[in-house]
Order: sequence, then C-alpha cells, then structure tokens
Amino acid sequence: MIIVVFLAQMAGSAMAQPAAPASRAVKTILVVGDSLSAEYGLPRGSGWVEIIAKRLEDEHAEYQIRNASISGDTTSGGLSRLPAALDRHRPDIVIIELGSNDALRGLSLSMTRQNLASMIEMAKERSARALLVGMHIPPNYGKTYTEQFHAMYAALADKYQTGLVPFLLAGMAMDRSLFQDDGIHPNADAQSILADNVWKELKGLLIEGG
Repeated sequence: MIIVVFLAQMAGSAMAQPAAPASRAVKTILVVGDSLSAEYGLPRGSGWVEIIAKRLEDEHAEYQIRNASISGDTTSGGLSRLPAALDRHRPDIVIIELGSNDALRGLSLSMTRQNLASMIEMAKERSARALLVGMHIPPNYGKTYTEQFHAMYAALADKYQTGLVPFLLAGMAMDRSLFQDDGIHPNADAQSILADNVWKELKGLLIEGG
C-alpha cells in the first residue's frame, strides 16, 4: 500500500512539473564562395565568415552559418555543387560570393552571369533568400569588361530581388597593408572590414526572416 501511494505521489509530481520549453528552431545561412570566403592563407577561424558566426551568436542566436566555400572556385563550380549543399544544409539564406575567378581565367561574362542567375533561382526554389556579393576586377582587363563585370551583380540583384553587397572589399581595396603578400587576398586584419560589409546587408535579411 505504501508503495502504491508513493508511486501515485511521484506521478502527480511529474504531472505538476511545467513542460520544458521547446527548443528554438535554428535557421541556417549557407555561404558559397571562393578563396575570399574560404580563409585562404589565414589562420583557421579568423575569416569573415567566422566573425559573422560570432555576431550571430550574440545578436541572432536563432541563426547558424555554414561555410561551403572552396579556394579557386568559379561560378560553374559553385553551381555544380550547390544542389548537394542545399540538400545537406537546407538554408534559409544563401550568400553567393563567386565570380572573381571567372574573370581571372578570362571566362565568358555571359556564362558567369547565367551561372549566378541559376544559383539564385535554385536557392529561391528551395525557399531560401539570396544575398549576392559583388566584386570589382583590376582595370587591366579593359574598361568595358571591368564595368560590365561589376554592374552584373547589381543587375542580377535587381532582377531577382535579392540582397546585394555592392563590393566585398569596400573600404580596404586600396590599402596594400591589408593584403597578403600575393597582393590579392585580404589578410587577417582585413577580415573584420569584409564582415562589416556583408553584415550591413545581411542583417536586414535576418530581421525579415524573423
């Protein structure tokens, strides 16, 4: 009899306990980029993507960021591996930072444009919002190509109504002290500037996403 009463008391106590709060659903940001996002030549964990990861922890803990960037990647490479990345991470936001290597290899601007457009469309088909990261290229490629390359990002963002970082290297592109010895890749000191440039546009998408 004592055992029965004890068990009944335990059951009643368990029923009286408040339900554990449901864990907050984590949303995902996926970065698909090249060496500028893949920490090329940098200590691990020091790149702009990691800096944004820490900001998310402090300001938007409902979001996590996953970096699927590969040094040397082109828009063709990004497009070919995007479906698997979307399946794996099921992102709410896709940051697309590609195109510079296309220009460095002299690839067709129309092909680069189409690849970026296809990536944006693919993200939208999965109900993910896209943030396109714009770049400039050196003037030695010719004024026409240089201008068309940079304008391509704004045109795509306008057509598909995506977010746009006008220029990833804004605020540091002319400061050689912020580049590695190759004169191409930003060094560790520059990463906070890159993070600020992306964050400025990303935070609006975070608010929109609730």
